[in-house]
Amino acid sequence: METYLAISDDVKIGQNVRLAKFINLYGCTIGDNTKVGAFVEVQKNAQIGNNCKISSHTFICEGVVVEDNVFIGHNVTFINDLYPRATRACGELQSESDWSVVQTLVKKGASIGSSSTLLCGVTVGEYSIVGAGSVVTKDVPAYCIVAGNPARILRSINIEIAEETTVS
Repeated sequence: METYLAISDDVKIGQNVRLAKFINLYGCTIGDNTKVGAFVEVQKNAQIGNNCKISSHTFICEGVVVEDNVFIGHNVTFINDLYPRATRACGELQSESDWSVVQTLVKKGASIGSSSTLLCGVTVGEYSIVGAGSVVTKDVPAYCIVAGNPARILRSINIEIAEETTVS
């Protein structure tokens, strides 16, 4: 199976982590009992907590922190730069020194639906749900459901129900 995995030596992987084929991990941390699907990339300085499920075709870039018990659906994209450019004003390719990573935080128990995009600098609150295909441009409060482009609050979630449905 290792033939189909690209995992650099600086990756920290917890116990009982399940990794699908065709993934790319470098410089990141993945917590215990987490499952990572096929065609997922997790970049350096990204952190994924315990008991998470990262579905296939997802991109988790530098600066993303995913706390425990988080579900991330298929084809979810995180962004870490609000003003991306390929080149400097002089026409030379940009390097890491030309921009700053903007952090994104996904709090414990949250769920992010398939094909969602999360702009950098946002916090997705505890036990909240981001509907499939949403574009998250601002913070998502805890215990609520958001959806749309841009994502808007649809309703609150009962705290007891949110905690009962959390992955163990």
